[in-house]
Amino acid sequence: MQLTFNTSVSVKPLDYNLIYCSVDNISEVSAWIEKVIGAKVLSPSKAWAEVGNRVYYHNGTQQFCFAGIGSWEDISLERIRKKTMRALNSGNEHKHKTMLVHCPGIEDSARGSELIGAITETLILGNYQYLSLKTHTAKANSIQAATLVVRKAAVKQAATEAQKVASATCIARDLVNEPVITLTAEELGNKAKQLGKQYKFSVEVWNKAKIEKNKFGGLLAVNYGSILPPTFSILEWKPAQAKNKKPIVLVGKGVVYDTGGLSLKPTPNSMDSMKSDMAGAAAVIGAFCAIAELQLPIHVIGLIPATDNRPGEQAYTPGDVIHMHDGSTVEVLNTDAEGRMILADALAYAKKLKPELVIDLATLTGAAVVAVGNIGIAMMSTADAKVNQQLQSAGHVVHERMVEFPLWEEYDDLLKSDIADQKNIGGPGAGSITAAKFLQKFTDYPWIHLDIAGPAFLPQQDSYRSKNGTGVGVRLLVAFLKGYGKG
Repeated sequence: MQLTFNTSVSVKPLDYNLIYCSVDNISEVSAWIEKVIGAKVLSPSKAWAEVGNRVYYHNGTQQFCFAGIGSWEDISLERIRKKTMRALNSGNEHKHKTMLVHCPGIEDSARGSELIGAITETLILGNYQYLSLKTHTAKANSIQAATLVVRKAAVKQAATEAQKVASATCIARDLVNEPVITLTAEELGNKAKQLGKQYKFSVEVWNKAKIEKNKFGGLLAVNYGSILPPTFSILEWKPAQAKNKKPIVLVGKGVVYDTGGLSLKPTPNSMDSMKSDMAGAAAVIGAFCAIAELQLPIHVIGLIPATDNRPGEQAYTPGDVIHMHDGSTVEVLNTDAEGRMILADALAYAKKLKPELVIDLATLTGAAVVAVGNIGIAMMSTADAKVNQQLQSAGHVVHERMVEFPLWEEYDDLLKSDIADQKNIGGPGAGSITAAKFLQKFTDYPWIHLDIAGPAFLPQQDSYRSKNGTGVGVRLLVAFLKGYGKG
């Protein structure tokens, strides 16, 4: 979608097929429409009450959608997103091509910038489609362009930033939606390089030989069953005036396809969406695009271990003991617990970067889905309470909310091995926690683990969250980093 911003003075409503207005008083916007069009468009009072604060009016070529919001000071960001999405859906259903968004009074609210930002990101995210592999576009969304009426420079700036972050989220969605037949580990590294060149952040991609030289035993073990090589990508954004002396490191799980290996996934349809097992890597790449586009004054490094997990002739087996990057040993009892094997090497490598904070994102466990469903993110942390609260607050702003699970030391007992330093699984209970406890042993810095298995890939569209890849994590990371260190 082409999105532009304009002032109410220069907007010509007659140029648009769909006009969407969120208002606390319908007579206010009715007067505006009548003034700019020169004709009465509706009699609002009765219809306003009957349709539950939503009015749709057609005059043949145009559709007017009025959504009541109560008060700009009281409405939640998620509610305004959903109202905007309903109008967008209506426009596409009626095959409109252009959309005008006008919200009288919103810029005068103390929350004007964040509300306009929520509307802007919804227009981009809600109109997203993954059509690159279709041979025709007959079902493409009809709305091709939207104009948002803004008057104040600060509000326009907020809208522009929201547009950039939403566009970066769509980049992550594209990566998650692309099948492994084209998006191999090597191609994921290539795409990171291309995006780095486009958005001006640096990218280094290690090949298998360099991974072997650096003794990334976990990553290599998972890759044994594949005929395609692994990669390890290092992304970096280091502006001259970075406010942090030590980097923040973002780690993304990059399993481009997961069969489970020799511990083959047993349940019906359980492999159908396994191209999405690199959603953590996609979130990191998308976040870097947004961070660089916004020129955030913060030093950030991204680490992406990538491979597929296949049951090939040389596949690692249950019972194997793997020597990891940090020199420790792991007894493998389930080859489908592969994400933690590759993340462990990346987390151990992060020690060399002397980070201020490390956040990893991974579609790591089905247990996280059982615990919080597709709605939330399972979070575990060794960072201090203030940092955790800043991340939680960012999650509420972008509606990518987290539930924090404990990292009690008693869970360590579930990972004890008779023949190695630890096992790669902890048993049937507390699966998300034991996975995090496994990873914790490879850290010696403040660390936050985000298990995004639930919201990363949806079976059905949920408002502006698309069916299939959602790009979860991009908006969360950017919102967190924008406010990092404040307060």
